[in-house]
Amino acid sequence: MLIVSYDFEDNKPRARFARFLEKYGTRIQYSVWQVRDSERVLQNILTEVELKYKKEFTGADSVYIFRMCESCKKKIKRYGYAKHEESDLICIS
Repeated sequence: MLIVSYDFEDNKPRARFARFLEKYGTRIQYSVWQVRDSERVLQNILTEVELKYKKEFTGADSVYIFRMCESCKKKIKRYGYAKHEESDLICIS
């Protein structure tokens, strides 16, 4: 799993980056995404940041990408609404 966190001062690149990340993962907080961990996905995200966003960064903009190993994922603690993501949910209609 990859965790991608970002903060853009301007709304336009912030919204554009969120739409980009929708292709790869799920929003877990307003500017924090859980993304599939694969080399291809990671390279796509890094390339997008390098080519489209880095040159527009202001002093207040940032992107963090964390790669979570299997043992690290087991150490995650979730509270509130996020607690529901710890267990599988089956819906039968």
